[in-house]
Amino acid sequence: MPTLTCAYCGKPYPAANLLEKNLVCPHCGSKNVIPLHQTAEVQAALAQEQAARRIAGDSQTAQIAGRLIANIEKVIVGKYNEILLTVMAYFADGHVLLEDVPGVAKTMLARALSRSIGCDFKRLQCTPDLLPNDITGSSIFNPKTTEFEFRPGPLFTQILLADEINRATPRAQAALLEAMAERKVTADGTNYELTPPFFLIATQNPIDHEGTFPLPEAQLDRFLVRLSLGYPQFENEVAMLERLKVQHPIDDLESVATAEDILGCQAAVRQIHADEKVIRYIVQLIQATREHYDIRLGGSPRASMSLLRCAQSLAAIQGYDFVTPDDVKFVAPFVLQHRVILRPESRLRKITVQSVVGEILNSVPVPQMPSVAPAQ
Repeated sequence: MPTLTCAYCGKPYPAANLLEKNLVCPHCGSKNVIPLHQTAEVQAALAQEQAARRIAGDSQTAQIAGRLIANIEKVIVGKYNEILLTVMAYFADGHVLLEDVPGVAKTMLARALSRSIGCDFKRLQCTPDLLPNDITGSSIFNPKTTEFEFRPGPLFTQILLADEINRATPRAQAALLEAMAERKVTADGTNYELTPPFFLIATQNPIDHEGTFPLPEAQLDRFLVRLSLGYPQFENEVAMLERLKVQHPIDDLESVATAEDILGCQAAVRQIHADEKVIRYIVQLIQATREHYDIRLGGSPRASMSLLRCAQSLAAIQGYDFVTPDDVKFVAPFVLQHRVILRPESRLRKITVQSVVGEILNSVPVPQMPSVAPAQ
């Protein structure tokens, strides 16, 4: 009887027939399995594929991303993946929602990113008495010219931090929607274009619900990814305190990229090749969220586009020139978890969005890709 090994959990198990379709690992339920005797060969093929993906000398996008991540890590300790995903969303021309408890460096991540780039940065502290005009700006009468003049609000910047966005009223939250989707602001019947690249980082505390206004699904869908930093590990927290003994590292943080560099990276991301098999795989994942029993509201077409753009951005940051299913699977939880709504009875059974998304990723068959991408 042939033996298989799971590509996810790595545990071997016997299989009666290798030709049987939809082989499922009895340990984790994954359908992505390979014969155990072929493991070394498969690993060698994967290494060859990764080498084929890599652009000679690394791309400029990968170099800029590397400088940004290394610079931010001088301030944020032990959160490489979260920094990587933030830069990925920035290069994908999207927005980030940081959801976590207070004091885990959500605001500091936004500040470190802004200081690493020569862009305008403003911080908006959201409160229940915040008005839409406080965000977008308002027209003020000028007695010298006897005319009303528009005074731009904090929304007119390149990197905006909306701190504790769920403390703002729905009316104030809605003032951000047009800027997030269309990169422009409408005030007094006039459209004002925002200076590119516009990037919104919003934070919220998921624990304290007193005096808060939860973001509606339509607004959550506008965020490309939702991240959670979490508490640092013991050694990382010790290293953080060592850096803070004299002064905060962000005080000496210097710029390592410009706005023009970011615009170039965003243009390069859109040129990353995505094979038809990868695109079909993305659509299958989104369709699975719409058909899953425990999900009341699945991913929208915007979720499909977001998943593709994030996979392209991740591939570009790693110095690759085309997308693989692994890129899609890596970014899928951060793209889908805030776009999926569970049924009430599923929540009563203690089922979480994370577990459902993980189940979908393990159940949808992964397409087999050629070892070398087509020349572009």
